[in-house]
Amino acid sequence: MTSRRFAAILLPLLWLSVLVSAAGVIYTKHRARSLFVELQTLNRERDQLETEWGQLQLEQSAWSTHGFVERVANAKLAMDIPAPADVKIVRQ
Repeated sequence: MTSRRFAAILLPLLWLSVLVSAAGVIYTKHRARSLFVELQTLNRERDQLETEWGQLQLEQSAWSTHGFVERVANAKLAMDIPAPADVKIVRQ
């Protein structure tokens, strides 16, 4: 009789533990998929930002070249390179 009681208690307990573990597996898989999708989104955003950063660096290097600065100074500010005879060296 005790084995029947033990089986009557153990069987529902085993079913409950199986259901709880199944729910845990389902939740874990869902969470892992959600995190994977989030990771892929962040990787795409990182790649886009790295591309934009590279473009900005190229643009900065193009704008800061000596020839470009000289052309802008000449066109917009009417600045010209002085003739060598007009250059005066000042010393302390």
